[in-house]
Amino acid sequence: MKRNFIFSGLIALIVSLSSFGLLNYFEKDSKSIKIEHINNVPSHKAVFSVDQDGNPVPLDFHETATDVLNGVVHIKSTQFMQQSRPQYQFKQFPDPFREFFGEGFKRQFQFPNDNSGINPSKIGSGSGVIISEDGYIITNNHVVDNSEDIEITLHDNRTYKADVVGTDPSTDLALLKIKENNLPTVPFTNSERVKIGQWVMAVGNPMGLNSTVTAGIISAKGRNINILKDKYAVENFIQTDAAINPGNSGGALVNLDGGLVGINTAIASPTGSFAGYGFAIPSNIVHKVITDLMEYGVVQRGVLGVMIKTVNSNLAKEKSLDRLKGVYVDSLMEKSAALNAGIRIGDVIYKVNDTQVSTSSELQGIIAQYRPGEMVDINVDREGKQMTFKVKLNSSDGHTEELSKESGQLLKLLGAVLENVPEDIKSEYNIKHGVMVEKIFPGKIRKQTKMKDGFVITHVNKKKVNDLHDLLKYMNEEKGGYMLEGVYSDSPDKHYYAIGF
Repeated sequence: MKRNFIFSGLIALIVSLSSFGLLNYFEKDSKSIKIEHINNVPSHKAVFSVDQDGNPVPLDFHETATDVLNGVVHIKSTQFMQQSRPQYQFKQFPDPFREFFGEGFKRQFQFPNDNSGINPSKIGSGSGVIISEDGYIITNNHVVDNSEDIEITLHDNRTYKADVVGTDPSTDLALLKIKENNLPTVPFTNSERVKIGQWVMAVGNPMGLNSTVTAGIISAKGRNINILKDKYAVENFIQTDAAINPGNSGGALVNLDGGLVGINTAIASPTGSFAGYGFAIPSNIVHKVITDLMEYGVVQRGVLGVMIKTVNSNLAKEKSLDRLKGVYVDSLMEKSAALNAGIRIGDVIYKVNDTQVSTSSELQGIIAQYRPGEMVDINVDREGKQMTFKVKLNSSDGHTEELSKESGQLLKLLGAVLENVPEDIKSEYNIKHGVMVEKIFPGKIRKQTKMKDGFVITHVNKKKVNDLHDLLKYMNEEKGGYMLEGVYSDSPDKHYYAIGF
């Protein structure tokens, strides 16, 4: 037995030595594999921050989140609707917003199915950001659009009724006001300085879960996702992977200092819930829009008057361009600001006031921050030659003058978004002049008349109205009361509405 054990051990030893020899043999003739170990992993950049004494500490969102939560509100908006207007049903809601809200939107907006004689209503939920101690609040236009009643709930559960100060469908922003003082606010930061990869937090009220904070990074800037259907739409979204869901609309996107980077507006999702892609309106655009609404009741937006395309390799090849980045001027509107300054079709805009421009949405976002009459420096590449033009911006109707504050106050009292009638609408209505009532919110028009969206004002007190400047001029001159005459697209008859002040 002992002999067998010794024999087995010798066999095992021989096999082991043979294997070792073969391994060395193959290692000499084969290519060696080297595995490197990185000892200094720079994870501290993502996991640690620095305290007030300069010492590294674990990254913590608590302090910033606590401050910002106090400045973000919950918004409940109620619409009272006629049962005979099925166009407001969920299945016929505009595609971009139906895709954004998904089935959750359908559940939140319920239609009473009874014959009690009470108008059916739908209740929406969203978020808002307090920007002043005396009660001004920013939110999305689609959160409060067509609402008859708006209720604001603060983080400490105080509740208020809100009035609509003004709206801007072009950027999907709205300004609300509640009667309160000494409110906590969220300060603005310069959205042009934020960088891809920086930490941000989304604060709002998603899916009925009030005061929710999520964190992520800025994934991209200058996104155009074609969600806004207004003909003057400005889309220059900040993209983030911080979780945003239905109910976050109108809430805050902030940096780690608690500064407002943007207003959360939309998500890209096949299901209607967060799928990794959220979009926010940059704070610089928000600040410009809200300032105008506060001062004038309407947004005064300068325009270049150009039709543009983002330059890519295909366009560069097609047009024989020397640049692969920039904005190609495809056409110029008659008497536009760009045309008057000397810009031509075929020019590639690559810089505005020392800010590099790579895409059409970036150019729109920059110009949207200026008012009619303001000057901007436009750098273009013309057949390889770099040129600079000083452009005096126009309004959409070709004027270079700002509206007066008196006119702004008048628009606030009227409670309407007014615009000059576009050429295609003139043809449809068979008219040659007028001002269209694009959107009505609480004010004199809603309180004193039965006017509907889409009404075109052609005369005020029998005076012909060519454009918005005419309308405001006549109304400022004849204070006290007005007789508005105009037409609707679906009615050949003239309609009249009397408004008293």
